[in-house]
Amino acid sequence: MPGAIAAPPGQKSLWFVAMGLILMAEERGGRLPGVKVKYLLVVWLGIFVGSWVAYMHYSSYSELCRGHVCRMIICDQYKKGIISGSTCKDLCEERSLLFQHCLSSSPSQQVYRGLWRDREVIIKCGIGDALRADSRPDSVPRRDVVLFDKPTRGTSMDEFKEMLLNFLKSKLGDQPSLPALVSRIITMADVNRDGKVSLAEAKSIWALLQLNEFLLMFSLHEKEHTAKLLGHCGDLYVTEKIPHTSLYGLDVPPFLQSLLPSIVHQLIHQWFAPAWPRRAKIAIGLLEFVEEIFHGTYGNFYICESSLRNVGYNDKYDFKMVNLRKVATEMTIRGFLKGRHCEQNGDCTYGRDCTAMCDKLLKQCKSDMVQPNLAKVCALLQDYLLYGAPLELKEELQKQLRTCMTLNNLKTLLWKKISNTKYS
Repeated sequence: MPGAIAAPPGQKSLWFVAMGLILMAEERGGRLPGVKVKYLLVVWLGIFVGSWVAYMHYSSYSELCRGHVCRMIICDQYKKGIISGSTCKDLCEERSLLFQHCLSSSPSQQVYRGLWRDREVIIKCGIGDALRADSRPDSVPRRDVVLFDKPTRGTSMDEFKEMLLNFLKSKLGDQPSLPALVSRIITMADVNRDGKVSLAEAKSIWALLQLNEFLLMFSLHEKEHTAKLLGHCGDLYVTEKIPHTSLYGLDVPPFLQSLLPSIVHQLIHQWFAPAWPRRAKIAIGLLEFVEEIFHGTYGNFYICESSLRNVGYNDKYDFKMVNLRKVATEMTIRGFLKGRHCEQNGDCTYGRDCTAMCDKLLKQCKSDMVQPNLAKVCALLQDYLLYGAPLELKEELQKQLRTCMTLNNLKTLLWKKISNTKYS
């Protein structure tokens, strides 16, 4: 039929199988009762919808997963001497840094589980600018496409340090600790440890700092609840792999979430959740993280998407923040809200849930968050901690989660229960 949308081959075969079953049943038993025909049609419809979801999920794989393009871009720049980094030789010459399982959720943000010198790692790189400039994703990008444009040749070390300091002030605020952070950045940039920073080394670290997650990871490196940075090449960076990327140990894949009722989600979470004392230990780590990022060494940070998929834990049941892209600095949020026109509170939302009030008289957003980090985290922990909690603790636990006014009371309550046990 002209203008009709053709079904994928897999779906066509499923359609013919389903219709064939109906016809065979009619031939064997005469005309089927209406109820049975309806039942078969419902089954066929379920198969059709399920196969369509699976087809759409896997057909997007080639669009989302372009690790070979990422390697091509980075190694092209490295071989031209434009960039540098501690993993460049392993990635581009020795091939000991390997891309393996694709975790990307966006074509421009490439995320992979990988292997580096026999260690499981996470590899992240961005290829958005290169892909927008050339419709052919497999082609090597032009030199001027990838933004390794700063600093320019002739920039002195003092000028570069001043660049870094001004940039950090714009992102983190005018903190007294920033000069020390600049020194750490310079040390990381000096890949060959010769006491100097080459132009390629400076371009690479500057490009990395433009990435929100890298900046936050670098700023919070002293905190035990974030993934450790292991190396970089240009604006590609490598971190430790966090074994469990959901508080419950297993999360329902995104393409299935809309198909399963909430009660099924809840049952899956309960079946695969760690024992309650281990969940208590993980929760303590999450509360400590909230404490660390608010009024920390480098200013205030806000969790702008409190989701089970952004938090996890390691094999020792220590809490780890999986996705720092959903965390924002106070300066970033204030910049977003400043002078922003609004009609309702939803217009003053950064990310998914960093929301401020809308001044409906002035039609402008206010600068203070409605729901601070602690309130979001306590809401996230409500079902997580109450399910399977000791009976003698449950009432007080409910009370603390409900009020959620102080950090220390809840943390102390949990730690008192599991301290001096094998779980601590």
